[in-house]
Amino acid sequence: MHDAPMFKPADLFDLSQTDHAELFDGCEYAWQALPKIAAYIETHLRPGLRNHCEGVAYIGARVFIGEGTVVEDGVMIKGPAIIGRNCRIRHNAYLREQVIIGDDCVVGNACEVKNSLFFNHAVAPHFNYVGDSILGWKAHLGAGVKISNVKLAPGNILLDVAGRSLDTGLRKFGALVADHAEIGCNAVLNPGAIIGRGSIVYPNTNWRGALAPGCIAKNKAAIEITPRTDAHSPTSGR
Repeated sequence: MHDAPMFKPADLFDLSQTDHAELFDGCEYAWQALPKIAAYIETHLRPGLRNHCEGVAYIGARVFIGEGTVVEDGVMIKGPAIIGRNCRIRHNAYLREQVIIGDDCVVGNACEVKNSLFFNHAVAPHFNYVGDSILGWKAHLGAGVKISNVKLAPGNILLDVAGRSLDTGLRKFGALVADHAEIGCNAVLNPGAIIGRGSIVYPNTNWRGALAPGCIAKNKAAIEITPRTDAHSPTSGR
């Protein structure tokens, strides 16, 4: 179990691409940083707003936002949260409790984020849910990607390692999306999903488990094409 592939922080993430690498100190597995986010923010947060607002946004008292970041109209940042430099927090984004956003990141229109860490240049641009998750350096979520963070059945999130179950110890655990990974539009990452460095999950894919680095996950179902037979068909002779 101690040789579980691609589960260590350095297997997934370039720790030089975050100002918050301390979160991973003492973590054998990368997901062990998730329950540490709250205490980390409590210790390191120095509230201050150095951003620019375009329109009217709600920003809670326990929030830090760095220089060059733009917060657009309708955004709600409840806090506690630490948001880096030169980010774009777009219209109607909802950042809940325990959020750490790196530099040059995007949290897009109608996206919801809670208890999560974004490495620098991570992008969640349109209609995304990111809960109890980590997005690596230059990781990208397509429009409508949802990260499910709680099993329908009770119990902790379990991972399969060489045919054996590894208990993560977490009831809530969304996904670890490694550096440069790409998740296609409307894909669903099920609880405990781990996407390796540079891997791609195709649009509309329902992914569960660990995807090795440099791989592509895609649906095999073929599109069926049949002729129209209704009265409005162009071949009906109207």
